[in-house]
Amino acid sequence: MPDATPFMSSFHTVEDGWIDYNGHMNMGYYTVVMDRCADEAFAGMGFGPAYVTERGLTTYTAEFHIRYLRELKLGDRVRSSFYLLDHDEKRFHFFQELFHEDGWCAATGESLTLHVDMAGPRVAPMPDDIAARVAEMARAHATLPRPEGVGSRIGIRRTG
Repeated sequence: MPDATPFMSSFHTVEDGWIDYNGHMNMGYYTVVMDRCADEAFAGMGFGPAYVTERGLTTYTAEFHIRYLRELKLGDRVRSSFYLLDHDEKRFHFFQELFHEDGWCAATGESLTLHVDMAGPRVAPMPDDIAARVAEMARAHATLPRPEGVGSRIGIRRTG
């Protein structure tokens, strides 16, 4: 069984083309970095390029919510945690925190991801070996405290 710690990706560096006219990383590239980091966790569950070519199966993102907490600048190095929160035979729900190399959290992301048979394409159950790997990670992560921000809603908070 995997350790009862969130998966942590390798470090990724903020690239020149990701900087906007405000001098910080453009909002869209936070998703790019989180996607690259999630790909590392996905590999541990058996998903990735070989999964598509060898089995004709893959994953699609159905929904992704991001919270921007601090600016990232050119050259900043970041990595992402990955918490597998829930799953069933065709879907999984996960949460990420994007950390600057100095330890502060720049953003969070939450995703609902679908398992897809590329022959359709259509949503389909995961093969038993892959489902077992997903379940193993989910069991390990179930012992972790729920990260702050899971299930956040967007809206204007009113007082009074």
